[in-house]
Amino acid sequence: MHLLTEEAADLDASRDHTGAVRTTLLLTGAYSAATGRDRTTALSLLEEAEEEASRRAAVPGLFTVEATRTQVDVYRIGVLNALGTPDEAVPVAARLDVDRMSTAERRARAWTDVARMWNALGDGQQTFAALRRVEQEAPQEVRRPSLRALTAGLLYGPTRIEGVREFAARTGAPAA
Repeated sequence: MHLLTEEAADLDASRDHTGAVRTTLLLTGAYSAATGRDRTTALSLLEEAEEEASRRAAVPGLFTVEATRTQVDVYRIGVLNALGTPDEAVPVAARLDVDRMSTAERRARAWTDVARMWNALGDGQQTFAALRRVEQEAPQEVRRPSLRALTAGLLYGPTRIEGVREFAARTGAPAA
């Protein structure tokens, strides 16, 4: 995390592409801080990245990450999930415009974070709806072990969810 923030500080944020890279480093640092349970640093880096993204026109498609408000919101959901406060991510997910993201991979990642958020909140229906959106964007993504495990949790959870059995079979989720 320190390396990411030091590198970000050394970049000239006044140039669009350099500012976009700086924003990306700040977002990655925020997620790293969150996985280390450092809420203060994680949220501070998110705010700094959001300020960077709002200061300039969007730079879509730079490498594999976009330095946009939408990208900041996707990271915010992931950070809040990692911090164990997915309830704080609900309003962020509500305003998230995933369709504005330029690549299927980034849209699938956004829906993955939304699925994890709903799962952590115990809402199987919303979790499944987000997983179906992942599949629509990038079918290979729902075959990742973590998403197959999430699907299996829905399949064997206490609530019957219409269509989850077929989804599990289609995506290779573990069967009993």
